[in-house]
Amino acid sequence: MPPATSGSAAIKQIDIDRTADWIVRRGLEGTPEADLLSAFCQRCNAAGLPISRALVLIDTLHPVHEGTVFRWRDDGEPEEPVRDYGPSDEGDAARVWRTSPFFALLQSGKEEMRRRFAFGDPTDFEVFREMKAEGHTDYVLLLYRFAPNETIGEMDSVYSSWATRDPAGFSDAGMAALQRLVPALSLAVKTSALTKVAANLVNVYLGRDAGKRVLEGRIRRGVADRIDAVLWFSDLRSFTAITDAARPNEIIPLLNDYAETVITAIQEQGDDVLKLIGDGTLAIFRADDASDASVRALRAVMSMRAKVSELNERRRAEERPTSTVYVGLHAG
Repeated sequence: MPPATSGSAAIKQIDIDRTADWIVRRGLEGTPEADLLSAFCQRCNAAGLPISRALVLIDTLHPVHEGTVFRWRDDGEPEEPVRDYGPSDEGDAARVWRTSPFFALLQSGKEEMRRRFAFGDPTDFEVFREMKAEGHTDYVLLLYRFAPNETIGEMDSVYSSWATRDPAGFSDAGMAALQRLVPALSLAVKTSALTKVAANLVNVYLGRDAGKRVLEGRIRRGVADRIDAVLWFSDLRSFTAITDAARPNEIIPLLNDYAETVITAIQEQGDDVLKLIGDGTLAIFRADDASDASVRALRAVMSMRAKVSELNERRRAEERPTSTVYVGLHAG
């Protein structure tokens, strides 16, 4: 066993306390997670806690991706500081997740997993072998779970990992500092994630403009605004006939394919889809100048038609049913 005073022995309690206070303030201010993690690691290193690599990940509630991972490293090597990841319950992603140390930690019911490579601990996961090969001497994984009634979708925990290249690894004082500070950091990350979940939900179900108004507090009954806008309504040609003739398992993929072309074309112009109504789409194009909104709406129509043409070529090659999209526009 290494001596208890090895590694990050220089860290002082006053620096830990100040860093904890700093995390709380930055969390209340809503500092972006990647910036928060970067500044946190830099503060820790300046205080005598030698962190060389850090990772924080949290699941979310989102129609496309399952969660987000935030990374930091001290060596200047290029790495995405923020990356969204897709579903981890199918295909290669499921295999990677189920063979990861985070999954093992989750299944164990514990909060911590540690490997002290400098002192002969096993490299029983692929990531451990990679970290040791890169010169890291100590690697700590921490997992903080939410209470069952506090979970949202897959968001039930905050995961993090911390590495050092210090020859003696993390000292007892360094481990105590991580165990004190990382829960506060995890709470700040959770707070930010919940804010994004709220924004995602109102954007999906109300549209970006209406959603923004709701999040700004404009939710009182009877309050309405008069606006100038271009309204878009579109639906699929012969959708009823297609549903009568196609196999049942073809209907939802067909709706998804064509909805994606319409939604993407609208959002490319920076505008909002208000509602999906079966095979129909209701959207809005707003601008102070009515001609600007009209131009964006027409651009969206042209983009949508090009996307539908490409989609139909692909679906014909796959011998799957095809359709076209009717669009009606109204300015007022």
